[in-house]
Amino acid sequence: MEIEQDGNTGLSALLTFGQPRPSQVKVTDLPRSHVPSRDQGASMPTSDLVPEFAKHYEYCLNVGAMPFSGQPAREFGGWVRFREEQTPISVGLLLGLVDAWPPAVLPHLVTPAPASSLTWTIEFPKPLDTQLQGTDWWQYVAYIDYAADGYGHSHAHIWDKQGELVAISRQTMVVFG
Repeated sequence: MEIEQDGNTGLSALLTFGQPRPSQVKVTDLPRSHVPSRDQGASMPTSDLVPEFAKHYEYCLNVGAMPFSGQPAREFGGWVRFREEQTPISVGLLLGLVDAWPPAVLPHLVTPAPASSLTWTIEFPKPLDTQLQGTDWWQYVAYIDYAADGYGHSHAHIWDKQGELVAISRQTMVVFG
């Protein structure tokens, strides 16, 4: 699938769906959340530097450091939720919650600089619990696997408020700083 704007491809997407099938391979011990409670975190500041879409989310950062703080931690994340989305969670809303987080390399910088996704994949290890809401708090932690020469590679885990893993994200990002 491709999305075009002004005659140029802005997004190419490959969607893959599969049904469960018999297999001898079974590794089901999912990563557990280690995100501290929200009362141990800080809200992300709002300013003119914050992208417009980010104003639709509420963040509590308590893993790693704030973007542009010059802190070279490999982990970055905390809690996130929609400010006003009063509907049950869907795959589309969950994608928005995952994509709402700034790239994990931004805390390494000391001044604001643009960064963007180059590639992004996401997997859902089990069906999404649609009893949960967009305004529920969701836990997110990204881990930088490698970053150098203007590119970074990270993976992230996303858990619901009970600490159940709901998604695994992998990203290659470009950073201009």
